[in-house]
Amino acid sequence: MAMNRCRICDGDVVEFFDFGRQPISDAFLEPGHVDDEFFFRLAIGICRFCTMVQLLEEVPRDRMFHQDYPYRSSESTFMRKHFEQVARRFLETELTGQDSFVVEIGSNDGVMLRTVSEAGVRHLGVDPSGGAADAAAASGIRVRTDFFEESSATDIRARDGAADVIFSANTTSHIAYVDSVFRGVDALLADNGVFVFEERYLADILASSAFDQIYDEHFYLFSVRSVRNLAGRFGFQLVDAEHVPVHGGAIRYTIARPGQRTQTPAIAEFLAREEAAGLTDPATFERFATDVRTIRGDLMELLRRLRADGRTVVGYGATAKSATAVNYCGITEELVSFVCDSTPAKQGKLMPGSHIPVRPPSAFGDPYPDYALLFAWNHADEIMIKEREFRESGGRWILYVPEMHIV
Repeated sequence: MAMNRCRICDGDVVEFFDFGRQPISDAFLEPGHVDDEFFFRLAIGICRFCTMVQLLEEVPRDRMFHQDYPYRSSESTFMRKHFEQVARRFLETELTGQDSFVVEIGSNDGVMLRTVSEAGVRHLGVDPSGGAADAAAASGIRVRTDFFEESSATDIRARDGAADVIFSANTTSHIAYVDSVFRGVDALLADNGVFVFEERYLADILASSAFDQIYDEHFYLFSVRSVRNLAGRFGFQLVDAEHVPVHGGAIRYTIARPGQRTQTPAIAEFLAREEAAGLTDPATFERFATDVRTIRGDLMELLRRLRADGRTVVGYGATAKSATAVNYCGITEELVSFVCDSTPAKQGKLMPGSHIPVRPPSAFGDPYPDYALLFAWNHADEIMIKEREFRESGGRWILYVPEMHIV
């Protein structure tokens, strides 16, 4: 159902980009089973009133997050280290009491909670993706296979008591019904507790023209201003914001009950920077739209030229965000013969929408292609170190953020 009313405040949402017909970004297909694929219109806008950037069409949550959801946080060494640091920080600051309790929304395979569990601290992961939840449970994490919302949060409170910390990484923005999430946080959070969540940052996405960060799972793109407005709407206060170098730039937001924590100077600093960057100015979004169209044109021109010259191109990283890049640009198997990915659940399947085959990493060097189109560009440093033989053999990387370029 398309809509032009804000999901947060019911204000007017002004559309600024339409990526057209898109598939479920993580719905990798079995060969021969492509007929009943689900598509939706991927269009995005900004609320004139509360400034929340959001999709105009919601994909049913159980189509995205289910038993076979393939993403696993632990598969990136960089992300594993990141979440270990997050856990240690909580253990040193918020989880120091006699019977501290932390709940993670969207705990995936338990990568953050593992460190908490090893420290003997009471915890619970909440995740509707059964396969990921099973992986967490197998490593000793206490997990509830469920969606986090007001009803599940109320039940957790009744069973386990109040949470000192509720944490979420790259999950809060996935949830269109974020009102129920905040009511759930209200039901579950201790009086002096904190709700901490990390999300991709709108300012970084606009500055780097990272258009592929917009896909079905990312229903909202948060800014410090829009999160401050969101928190206030549900009786909370945004007390801290910190930039973290993951996923091409993210913010770690800390939210508390009013009067329980002192607001750090970072909030005012971010708000001033967002104002200077034009984060609510229509011209900023028009510029973004122009840049995205330029990237598509440049990338497709390069891929067609390489094909005409008889060069081989494969994709690297069958990421969720690659669905937007591939389907918006119109990349086909003729231009990119396959995409290699380290996730076993994706291998042997077809990319959503485009039906480009996904192969294991062993296929990458058998033999090396002339060019590799890097969809997992947010892990470029880690990947390029791992695949240095590709460069040494004369291979070149194609990247398209912040513009189309060859490395």
